[in-house]
Amino acid sequence: METTLIRAAQLLLSLAILVFLHEVGHFFFARLFKTRVDKFYLFFNPRFSLLRAKKIKGKWQFRFFAPNVPLNERQKKNLDGSLCTDVKGKPVMEPIPLSELPDDDWRKYPENTEWGIGWLPLGGYCKIAGMIDESMDTAQLASEPQDWEYRAKPTWQRMFIISGGVLVNFLLAMVIYSAVLFTWGMDYIPLRNAQYGLQFSPSLLDAGFRNGDNILAIDGEEIDQERLAIKKILIEGARDVRILREGQSLNLTLPEDLSQNILANNEVDIISLRYPFVVGNVLEGSPASQAALQAGDSLVGINGKDVSLFQEIAPILAANKNATITVDYSRNGELQQTTLTLNEDGKLGVGLMPLSSFFTVVRKEYSFFESIPAGIALGWQTLTDYVKQFKVVFTKEGAKQIGGFGSIGKLFSPVWNWHSFWMMTALLSVILAFMNFLPIPALDGGHFVFLLYEMITRRKPSEKVMEYAQMVGFMLLIALLFFANGNDLYKAIFK
Repeated sequence: METTLIRAAQLLLSLAILVFLHEVGHFFFARLFKTRVDKFYLFFNPRFSLLRAKKIKGKWQFRFFAPNVPLNERQKKNLDGSLCTDVKGKPVMEPIPLSELPDDDWRKYPENTEWGIGWLPLGGYCKIAGMIDESMDTAQLASEPQDWEYRAKPTWQRMFIISGGVLVNFLLAMVIYSAVLFTWGMDYIPLRNAQYGLQFSPSLLDAGFRNGDNILAIDGEEIDQERLAIKKILIEGARDVRILREGQSLNLTLPEDLSQNILANNEVDIISLRYPFVVGNVLEGSPASQAALQAGDSLVGINGKDVSLFQEIAPILAANKNATITVDYSRNGELQQTTLTLNEDGKLGVGLMPLSSFFTVVRKEYSFFESIPAGIALGWQTLTDYVKQFKVVFTKEGAKQIGGFGSIGKLFSPVWNWHSFWMMTALLSVILAFMNFLPIPALDGGHFVFLLYEMITRRKPSEKVMEYAQMVGFMLLIALLFFANGNDLYKAIFK
């Protein structure tokens, strides 16, 4: 439960930062081009808001846990006083004249932005005057465009307003990457130092790898990091691999459907370093503590079988939940044996020595001025890698991997680690920028496509077309949201 809460807190904080700054991008360009912003909200606020604030006559007014301000509209009347409806019988709305609103009504001061915090932490929004958006507030469009409205601005200005959020998210990722490199540098264990070899997922074993192999080159390019090997094989579809096996160099040709097999089998640890099972610390009251195991003990056998690597021992422990086993271990060069009963999770109750205890870790430091181009390069590389792997989404196996907030939350560290948090936030910022720029109505990319059409044809799409496109896009996004989180729920129940 504690791990879940820590991950949830990191996810919530990360999304709050990303959504807030995304909407700041829209707000900045809107105000730069003297366009009114009606509302700016962090998180959504159906029916009521946790906080509403607005500056009226030079003074800030605040409302806590208050119902939302209603739309400034009313049903239009005919000359005879009857209410207007359209051909489908729907009410025809019109803005309420400001002079008819009381002085304490926030709607009477549209020149000032209403700021707020909603209660549904799934996003946020920046409601720009004169723009058809997810609020579907179309009453304001019934009148002639005003100079301060989005629809009255030149196309090139509207393009900046629409793409401002995406631009800020991408720049934010580069800033975060630069700051992380400057603060922590970059640590990695070169594959040439992996003296125990690599551990491979079942699909890679079926493709010809053996646990203990080491990777030398992929498609003729020398590879020195496991993440680069995974990218080459899973994302770029590399097929020719040169490996080191028992001191001999061999060539493997991987099958074309390898990526699909990996996705279909839900494989996570595709390639990882093999390392010894050496106790780092012992949890109080655990099976290990009852058996008097100590920090520094190196396990070398389970139930009479010679095994010494974590990747060999962990499956054996998992297969012996609640069972009594014998453990052979080395302490200060002396071989010893003990008997213990595993817990219901098949765990000893120990923490392991860090990988830096077994491998030479390469650390690259960055000065302030070195970190900036390095951060930009890392941000751009992250984007190009994500675009390459996005094609997998349109396969049967890829669609099954689409996840919602649960899947995203699991990407965060189970313990609070600022380095891990900021790297994950930078990645999500890149993903948010890319996804928002997809040409789907209701997303920034969809609006941008309509602006391109307008610029090329010199004709604006009708407001009805924009309204229907917004509705269709919104329904698609809701369907995707249900599908992604439904996948999470299915996996949690049945897998």
